[in-house]
Amino acid sequence: MTSIDRLLAGVLLLVVAAAAAADSSRPLLPEDYYDFQFVSDPRISPNGSQVALVRAVVSEDRRKRESAIWMVPFDGSSPPRAFTSGTSDRMPRFSPDGSRLALVRTDQGQAQLYLMPVDGGEARAITELRQGSINDHAWLADGQSILLTLTIDPAVEDPTAEPEEEDQPEPDLRVFSRQVYKTESAGYLDERRRTLWRLEVDSGRLERLAADPEWNVYGVATSPQGTRVAFHADFSGSELDGGFRQDLQLLELESGKIQTLETPTGRVAAPVFSPDGGHIAFTHQSERYAPVTVQVIDLATGEVEKLHDGMLLSATSLIWPQGYERPLIRADLRASRPVLELQEDGTTHVLVGAGASVQGIDFAANGNRVWTESSETRLDEVWARQAGDDHRHRRLSAFNDKLLSNRYTTTLTRFVFESDGIELDGFLVKPLGFAASAEGQGWPLVLNIKGGPGGMWGHQWMHEFQMMAGAGYAVLFTNYRGSTGYGRDFQSAVRLDYGGVDYRDNMALLDAALERFDWIDPQRLFVTGGSHGGFLTNWIITRTDRFAAAVTQRSVSNWISEAGTQSFPPASMNVEFGGSLWDNFELYWDRSPLQFADRVTTPTLIIHSTDDRITPIGQGQEWFFALLNNNVDTELAMFEGEGHGLSRGGTPVNLVKRLELILEWFERSSPEGVEN
Repeated sequence: MTSIDRLLAGVLLLVVAAAAAADSSRPLLPEDYYDFQFVSDPRISPNGSQVALVRAVVSEDRRKRESAIWMVPFDGSSPPRAFTSGTSDRMPRFSPDGSRLALVRTDQGQAQLYLMPVDGGEARAITELRQGSINDHAWLADGQSILLTLTIDPAVEDPTAEPEEEDQPEPDLRVFSRQVYKTESAGYLDERRRTLWRLEVDSGRLERLAADPEWNVYGVATSPQGTRVAFHADFSGSELDGGFRQDLQLLELESGKIQTLETPTGRVAAPVFSPDGGHIAFTHQSERYAPVTVQVIDLATGEVEKLHDGMLLSATSLIWPQGYERPLIRADLRASRPVLELQEDGTTHVLVGAGASVQGIDFAANGNRVWTESSETRLDEVWARQAGDDHRHRRLSAFNDKLLSNRYTTTLTRFVFESDGIELDGFLVKPLGFAASAEGQGWPLVLNIKGGPGGMWGHQWMHEFQMMAGAGYAVLFTNYRGSTGYGRDFQSAVRLDYGGVDYRDNMALLDAALERFDWIDPQRLFVTGGSHGGFLTNWIITRTDRFAAAVTQRSVSNWISEAGTQSFPPASMNVEFGGSLWDNFELYWDRSPLQFADRVTTPTLIIHSTDDRITPIGQGQEWFFALLNNNVDTELAMFEGEGHGLSRGGTPVNLVKRLELILEWFERSSPEGVEN
């Protein structure tokens, strides 16, 4: 049985086990989001006995999330307990001897590193930063020093010093000359870069290890001996002009010398040391649309070996714990996100996460492991497995069980359909009340289109899906060509063909579902999607009027204006579209829904955010203008201050309102309402 066969068998068992979802449960509502508890970043103590985790909840004012560190015994002998009392505590990291926990806490707007005894006591600040923000931190093996990645102006020599104030007022002006001048997460860029520092725990002394105005430090990994640090960076200076290159760097802590290791040209990422410290594994892409391979370099000889060719799966991160000859891979795989063992022949075997999505995993020295895992019916919780036991694992947390115990949630119904002669996975979420419905009763359906086009949907928690099902809608989606998780050829098929294979796959999905599930009402079909899914929503309604209503979210309507206003630099867009606007204008314009807006008749709600820098607000405004100009029933719902990530990490009250708007628009536009 292959790894994929085992994965799908595990999914089938989960579906069968959950087939009796209780129709007596009440629907999951948008406002239930306020009561969710969000679990992340599990860390196991060095001796494998305790687990630290981050638990976040929505604040009382519903405008932010508050997080604290919780602790739970690895053996599950008692439930998780609150370990810290802060409201912004995160990034727990055990000291090498397991006696202390380092964590990040924000106080009066400034993040500081705190230290807390594991056996009890108060957290005390060990940094006094007045400039910069902490990206991550990691203990060195001696237990006396911690590496800090700070976003700060590289010219700053002392982050604890107050920034200098100007004597005279300065104009509100920014001048840019580089291709990369804004990002979704940071907004418009300034002199700050990701830099590397060493903190002496007892004295609080900070030493700058790597910093430069021309590049950023990424993917910091420490050797088991604590003498070397690996990271990736582009010392050539091309990063800020859209360069794709990232090289593997090796820092010797004693001398401070940084060496660029000889790896294949392209983008190195996700470096991890082998347990003996003699090798570094990393992911590599030769160019933007090349496969993501897994490679390893021998630090003694400089020899590089390719461990995985990236053709069947695309690694997103690597882990190399004690006891493994090769690194473990976290990757998208056929609607799941498991952690896989890499075999000697380049094949993989699912270690954890079959039929689920693993977000973070950590190993103790004795092989005990913990991870967070979600599925379509369960938010992320912490799981554990004893060293040497590859078959049994247990759940250590159940923060959301009480809430979900009387809410309707249901597993995915998976089916296979064809598009252009290629087999794809279709997924259906059945509505509340379906099992008890009268024979022949018709149900409305929402075609929900994923973004990307990379990435993947599947066995993961999606509040949106279960909410729509609870409101009486069936929900349909596919990982269309362009998605990850189905091999490199599948993922590459959409390149230079936006609105082509991705459009045909979604329409073939709809036709297959209507043929297979005769209880779907063809007169009550709805469509929605965000980002690339928003683009496809726009594109679809220029080509068909079969949908009763559409909700397009953070969409692209005009690739010409999108190219010049979003955060991706010309170097990136030119590769994505096979040339610049002047080289390939026809493709940019011919794949722009705006060109065909006069064909649209579908009532359309446009949801967009003012601070979106991936699909800027102008994309929604242009589409709104076009539909108004062509007498289409339309509204523009604009969220002030939100970005592209509103649907997953936006301000809670805005995130919930977005869900309410979608349901309200479908209900308002339904030919007969959604009552069944």
